[in-house]
Amino acid sequence: MDLEKIKELMEAMEAKGMTKVTLKEKSGFELELERGSDFEVTPYPTHAPMMAVPHVNTQESRVLPERVKEPEKIESKEDDVLTSPMVGTYYGSPSPDDDPFVKVGDSVKEDTVVCIIEAMKVMNEVKAGKRGVVREVFLDNADPVEFGTKLLTIS
Repeated sequence: MDLEKIKELMEAMEAKGMTKVTLKEKSGFELELERGSDFEVTPYPTHAPMMAVPHVNTQESRVLPERVKEPEKIESKEDDVLTSPMVGTYYGSPSPDDDPFVKVGDSVKEDTVVCIIEAMKVMNEVKAGKRGVVREVFLDNADPVEFGTKLLTIS
């Protein structure tokens, strides 16, 4: 194998994003090309602190996938409804075997964690933001949420 063919193989590796190629010919010639990554991978933290996100209320209708169920409409003041601050997946407990963070009838304070929203493999704690009693929980574990999706009612 000549040097030009090796250069072509290296360029093809780069273009396809390959990091390792091994070539063995019947004549006994062996070639192994390996290139290092251009960046260092750092793991995400398992729990990220929840940042303050403005309360989002939209009245536009949305087309949701069929597997997403629309929460029931209840009579409550708009200030009593806690909505999702981001797009992700709702979890009402720290793990499937654990008790929920809160359930109907529980008293909460401003800093009480009421659920987790997973977004891009980061678990974001959602806090109550006010004192009160949980009146209704709208979602089940692993339900997808969008900005403004109703999570629960606190009054």
